[in-house]
Amino acid sequence: MASKRLPSASFIENPFIKKRNLEWSLDVPGPKTEDGGEREESEPDDGLEVRDAAADDWPGRDVVVILDPPSREPEHNPETESRIKRETTTNLSAALESGVATQPDPAAHFFAHLAQHTLSPYPANTPHLSADGDLRSLFLAHVGSRRGAHFVVHQHDHPIAGVHYDLRLQVNATSSVSWAVMYGLPGDANSKRLNRNATETRVHCLWNHVVEVGSRGTGSLVIWDCGWYEVLGRGGRRKGRGGPEVDPDSGGDDGEDEEEDDGDGGMTEQDKLARAFAERKIRVRLHGSRLPEGYVLNLRLTKGEDAEGRRKSARAMGRPVRKRRRGGGGKQMKKKNEVVETSSDGESSEDRDEDVVPDPLDGDDRHGGDGYGGEGEENKLSAVEREIREVEDEFVRRTNAYRGAENSVGSVYQRRWYLSLDREACGFERRSIGGKRVWVLRDRDGGGDVHGQENEQGGSRKRDEVDESGRLRFPFYVRGPDVERSVVTGRRGDEVLRDEGVEGFVRRKGWRPVLN
Repeated sequence: MASKRLPSASFIENPFIKKRNLEWSLDVPGPKTEDGGEREESEPDDGLEVRDAAADDWPGRDVVVILDPPSREPEHNPETESRIKRETTTNLSAALESGVATQPDPAAHFFAHLAQHTLSPYPANTPHLSADGDLRSLFLAHVGSRRGAHFVVHQHDHPIAGVHYDLRLQVNATSSVSWAVMYGLPGDANSKRLNRNATETRVHCLWNHVVEVGSRGTGSLVIWDCGWYEVLGRGGRRKGRGGPEVDPDSGGDDGEDEEEDDGDGGMTEQDKLARAFAERKIRVRLHGSRLPEGYVLNLRLTKGEDAEGRRKSARAMGRPVRKRRRGGGGKQMKKKNEVVETSSDGESSEDRDEDVVPDPLDGDDRHGGDGYGGEGEENKLSAVEREIREVEDEFVRRTNAYRGAENSVGSVYQRRWYLSLDREACGFERRSIGGKRVWVLRDRDGGGDVHGQENEQGGSRKRDEVDESGRLRFPFYVRGPDVERSVVTGRRGDEVLRDEGVEGFVRRKGWRPVLN
């Protein structure tokens, strides 16, 4: 029996390696001289150490130990640097909007980004808020303030949810409550489809109000209008404003008693919005660059829709985050996702829209919807990154607010509100003309003209819909991504995608503007 090997610092030879292959040695060449030769005696190169083999009982050969190389500056390559910088800048906007990337001051990035992509010459008959001027000043006047009352209407051409318009109202110093409105804001007092479904979405960070970006996974996001808002009371009259506080034909709630308006008592617009939100009846006047002066909306949430929305939210909290499906669903899946709708006061069945916002955390959308990378990007995530994303998704589900935003009003995801034009508060009155009762816009000089007509052509903006500055006049119609332009850059949705280098975007079909 062989004796045990005594402890030593020597290596144990591998019996499966031929001895002749153990005789290899490594000669380290010396540094070259200026004439191309080699120095006879030279110190070892930096990063290499040669030690005597006898110290380790090795058979007459030097052993080279490679140490950590000294840090060196990367070689300067202007062509590569410019390409990397361009790609990083292009992708950063979509990454910030989707939550994939973070930055200390995202708004500053978008001010510079939008200023760089503003069309020149700027399109005629289009309102203009310069990115580095008017837009910046407006935003900075409201962000971080308890008295801030900023609003934005985004046009979102999403590949899954389709075309819809996001109305966002600042609800605290850093955040905004949000609704998705499929056909945009109503602008015809005599329309057959005056009401809209307004689906409650996640609470967003306020800097999202200045985002205008495009990606293949989320489509184009265009700033349709922005400005500041004021919340109106539900009873009595406001000084200096004509018309009753509630449109008699806008549809009331389900049998609740109307409260006489309270004094505001120095309340901020955020306080009034929070109170109206809790009461499920919001009357808001929007002071924007595109909407007509004195534009007033009603937003209401019935008891039934409130209860149903809370039940859906509770069920969603109880189930795990769904994984992204690879294939298309069959009949059973379509039946499962089918939305059952019920009629409601003040809105007929033909006025109702379908749900337009899929749950972004169910694998069908972003970051939020903002599916920045899509399925291919998700496959590249490590296990740790995937776990972090799932934890963040769980946080968003629980709070209904994206990272950095605060849900201070108890917003519930995907509750269905009803949005309508407050015609009398907008300056309309009802008259009998030709034996037909119609809504007429009161003229500033005391006269009145009939406004509202049957309009089946939606290919372009009509001349009588805008004034010299590009501000809309009643009646107006929201005509979709092929017509509507940004009030900041003047771009349409396809031009935003082009500037972001997006290729292969496929729009969801079937969206048509409401033109009657």
